[in-house]
Amino acid sequence: MRTRQARLASAYVTTVRLNASDSGSVETDALVVGINTSPDGLRPASGAEAVNSALTGGLAATLGALGFSGHAGEIAKIPTFGAVPAPLVVAVGLGDAPEEAGAYDLEVLRRAAGVATRSLAGTARAALSLPATTAEQAEAVALGALLGAYDFTKYRTVGEVKAPVAEIVVLSGASGAEATVSRAATLAESVALVRDLVNTPPSDLAPARFAEIAEENGTKAGLSVEVLDEVALKEGGYGGIVGVGQGSVNPPRLVRLGYTHPEAGTTLAFVGKGITFDSGGLSLKPSASMAWMKSDMGGAGAVFGALLAIAKLGLRVNAVGYLCLAENMPSGTAQRPSDVLTTYAGKTVEVLDTDAEGRLVLADGIARAGEDDPDLIVDVATLTGGQIVALGWRTCGVMSSDDDLRDEVVEVAVAQGEAAWGMPLPEELRKGLDSPIADIANLNPERSGSMLAAGLFLREFVPEGVRWAHVDIAGPAFNKEAPHGYTPKGGTGMLTRTLIALAERYQAGREA
Repeated sequence: MRTRQARLASAYVTTVRLNASDSGSVETDALVVGINTSPDGLRPASGAEAVNSALTGGLAATLGALGFSGHAGEIAKIPTFGAVPAPLVVAVGLGDAPEEAGAYDLEVLRRAAGVATRSLAGTARAALSLPATTAEQAEAVALGALLGAYDFTKYRTVGEVKAPVAEIVVLSGASGAEATVSRAATLAESVALVRDLVNTPPSDLAPARFAEIAEENGTKAGLSVEVLDEVALKEGGYGGIVGVGQGSVNPPRLVRLGYTHPEAGTTLAFVGKGITFDSGGLSLKPSASMAWMKSDMGGAGAVFGALLAIAKLGLRVNAVGYLCLAENMPSGTAQRPSDVLTTYAGKTVEVLDTDAEGRLVLADGIARAGEDDPDLIVDVATLTGGQIVALGWRTCGVMSSDDDLRDEVVEVAVAQGEAAWGMPLPEELRKGLDSPIADIANLNPERSGSMLAAGLFLREFVPEGVRWAHVDIAGPAFNKEAPHGYTPKGGTGMLTRTLIALAERYQAGREA
């Protein structure tokens, strides 16, 4: 198949291609194979047969002597001493063998491939002979490998910097694998771009710069692009975005990205929170909570990456994306607690806490999205610390006034390997948002159920009759701990793949 390139951080580009050769004959710098656990001990997974036969004593005995357990994500490197063309075999644990032969969970394959390629930084070529007997499995291996190879090195000037694996070869003869591996390259390219944006220091990614990147890349991908600057936002009545951004020397922007297909029967609108840095405004955050707030634009990043991939894949759907961009800073011009602003929808909001700013920019974006007459609106935001308290750092919360839609978004996200959990919108929490002087307050002062109360706030701005879901990715958008699976430290690109998969689900000619 034609080699596909996936754009990674800095100057690095990793290519991926398909090869139907078996693991014992492919020429490569490193060969990755899978190992399962079983009641009888270690067992080579599908794709490892040729290597297992070539090595004296077999893989299980060799790995057992090294203390390898086969647990998911475990890595062991074995020199082959010429037994196969590859000088190095990388065994990666896949956990328990599936009950049905070959029925591997796709996320297990993605994570295994990601762990392997991350361990091979500095290697020119890696071939992956993990289980890939179906096109879907081949895609999972390719996608996990590409995402695992990601590294953000743009600002490193001291010490050794190993380039990501330059070429990834997926060993599979599965029918249809060329198309799925190509899809994997497109998805990985979008996710890598989102990760790059999240990882970029806020000094280099002010709202205007983000808008420039969106305009440049969106135009290249064939998207229509509209950018509203601070003057247009004020004249247009976008009080939420203007209010949040007025304290910064870097003025706000609203970017609309549009994709249309002549066969589309459904229009989807995605709205992303794009706070390029969140100090909390005058309601200043503690320094420890502020240190990673360059990631507060992760929702807008996911929307941007998804629109690019939707266009490149040529999906039979109409899609619009809104990037609500502002920098939330304290200054003499910043909005104050107790200020009242008027949103694009015409509703007034009493600002009780300037650190509850994401919902203000989203309110404008959601209301504006209604003008596109969408069948569905999904907003994505690093919105509340309450999400992290409730669900931890890896699982996003999904809320909706439509239970079926909430469950659908969760289902799609989980299938992509993006952990999600459905959450309620309890009506009793709505009273906590009442304001004595405006239509609504921007938060419940009691803080109880803060993730859910934020969802109830956003619901107030959804156009009547439009299905809507809200996804809070506050924790999952940025990995503060060690890398795991195909997830690096820093920006993760969370929910980009879910939005793309939702668009695929609603393509014309497919059952929604």
